Amino acid sequence: MRVDLLDPDLFATNAFWPTLRHLRQQAPVHWHDHPDGGGFWVITRYEDIVAVYTDHDSFSSRYGMRLDSNPEAVSAVAQRMLIVSDAPDHTRLKRVLAGAFAPNEMPRFEALVRQVVRETVTEALDRVEFDFIDIAKQVPNRVVCAFMGVPRADWEWLGDIATEAFEGADEQARTGAHSEIFLYFGELLGERRKSPGEDFLSRIAADGALSEETGERRPLTDEEIVFNCNGVLAGANETTRYSAAGGVLAFMENPGQWDLLRSSPGPEAIPAAVEEILRWTVPGVHAMRTALRPARVGGVDIAPGDRVTVWNASANRDESVFTDPDAFLVRRTPNRHITFGAGRHLCLGARLARLELGVLFEELTSRVKEFRPTGEALFNASNFTWGVRSLPVAVTPA
Repeated sequence: MRVDLLDPDLFATNAFWPTLRHLRQQAPVHWHDHPDGGGFWVITRYEDIVAVYTDHDSFSSRYGMRLDSNPEAVSAVAQRMLIVSDAPDHTRLKRVLAGAFAPNEMPRFEALVRQVVRETVTEALDRVEFDFIDIAKQVPNRVVCAFMGVPRADWEWLGDIATEAFEGADEQARTGAHSEIFLYFGELLGERRKSPGEDFLSRIAADGALSEETGERRPLTDEEIVFNCNGVLAGANETTRYSAAGGVLAFMENPGQWDLLRSSPGPEAIPAAVEEILRWTVPGVHAMRTALRPARVGGVDIAPGDRVTVWNASANRDESVFTDPDAFLVRRTPNRHITFGAGRHLCLGARLARLELGVLFEELTSRVKEFRPTGEALFNASNFTWGVRSLPVAVTPA
């Protein structure tokens, strides 16, 4: 089989699954050439992927966490932006940022999420026929913008520019979008320093974290705050949007599972379905690490400096971990997917994403009897952040 995980058509046509299955079964640690003259390792088995994620001494995030990122852009934010940092800076940054997503914060989020979901679903269902991506992108964007203290008039623009930052047609477009976000949050931070509120931006501007080196409390710099607001904005938008839209597509392709979920009693039905939706849709298709020292993965030697990509989408369909992995089953248990990664870089907003998806599908199961496609589902062409970008549907109200 021809293996080219850099081919955008493979992802735009949702046709990459057989390639990942082939690699998982025939070459789980595979060297992939790159047009720039270098190459990278492709890791596709669940066990090996978790091993890379959790070996922080051998594999670094500071040199970039996706293929085809701009090395100069990564260098400019490395050790100051959570997703491209290693300890001790990663530890310090996470201590400040994670507080806003702690378990005791979820009740405060829930009221906001329920309000946003109810309003957004009602707006859509009034039309009967609509593109489900309108719901899927508005829910997380409205929630995260409200949470971060972004003025209402800027929500739609900021959501669009965040998508461009991670899915732009080329590196120049992505870099330009990131720059716009940095400038925007830089200006908003200045306003919050003058007039702080209860929002996320005000909170992290005031908080600090203990330094492992000095034991002193050190506030985040303005650059660190701006860079990480960019990361929170993107992460909060992408996972929920693609999982929500991909979940509805999965239910349309498996209508018996929708009927099963709607008729399922008990408080565990929606959470179990959410975990299966996350396993099935896996918006973060791959992540990259750079080897810092000689390492061995799946019996293959990795040299210092090698780029190593772990393919979450493959891990979530690994036959050695999941029974009947190519079936969408809302009652699947256990469900040890790694949609949010593993180790130190486990997604900061995982709880929020689960809350948003849970509330959304709770609302949909009570108000929608059936989804019907009215057009072709379209996918984006990224091998990094991937999912449904258009899903025309009609609904039969419950």
